[in-house]
Amino acid sequence: MGALFLDPGQRTARLTREVMVETPDGQGGTTAIWQAAGTLWARVEPVSHAGSELAGAERQVLTHRIWVAAQAGIFAGQRLRKGARMFAIKLVRDPDETGRYLICDCEEEAS
Repeated sequence: MGALFLDPGQRTARLTREVMVETPDGQGGTTAIWQAAGTLWARVEPVSHAGSELAGAERQVLTHRIWVAAQAGIFAGQRLRKGARMFAIKLVRDPDETGRYLICDCEEEAS
């Protein structure tokens, strides 16, 4: 397989990477909050959507493939934010194993 080429001009979405930080709640437990961990330019590609019912309410989940320049510190369990939109990172992979790009397979819950 040859090396992939992603035109830098296609990375038009400015996203904020967020990580979950647990802080003590004063009662022996913790409270989880999301903290910004940097910004990056990305290409966001919608992939699919699925609807389901959860506790009597309709739920829509959209999946996206988000391309970013390779960098350390991007892992599943984090999320990317674009304004009010939040993309939960489910999987991070190097599409051609050259260390130039990362693809984040993400889910966005639609309200």
